[in-house]
Amino acid sequence: MVAVMLLVVVLGGAVLCAQSAVNGRLGADVGVLESAWLTFVMGTMVSFLLAFFLEPPHAWNLFTVARWQVTGAFFGVIYMLAIVFAIPRVGTAVATVSVISGQLLMSLLIDHFGWFGNPVIPLGTHRLAALVLLAIALMLIYRSNAVRETDRQMQASLAE
Repeated sequence: MVAVMLLVVVLGGAVLCAQSAVNGRLGADVGVLESAWLTFVMGTMVSFLLAFFLEPPHAWNLFTVARWQVTGAFFGVIYMLAIVFAIPRVGTAVATVSVISGQLLMSLLIDHFGWFGNPVIPLGTHRLAALVLLAIALMLIYRSNAVRETDRQMQASLAE
């Protein structure tokens, strides 16, 4: 069961990356806010239909849960605006690895301190090593972009 769940999450990450790349291109063509708006309108419609027809009743609802739990919706807006703005400027790989780096760092903090009612999972050397390796991956991907841009500029100046 765990393997299936991990596969579902990896697939979700792949779809999120593809969505980011498409929205980045759309944002460059029509504007960041318009691209984000379209994503949220479509998400609202699909989520409403799924919740209306498939969601079983719960003891709590959006009006009765603790207010801090509702703030997660605003984080999605920040993510969407940041990624749509960043991808045309730094590329999909750098933007995606940057997002993953931020997610890893925050997830390690949430686990270590048990924030938001989550169980405490201490920050150990293996987790720190994962963070360092991901930072190295981000640096290498970013540098490969910079080298490619320098090569492109040199070729353009030689062609003139």
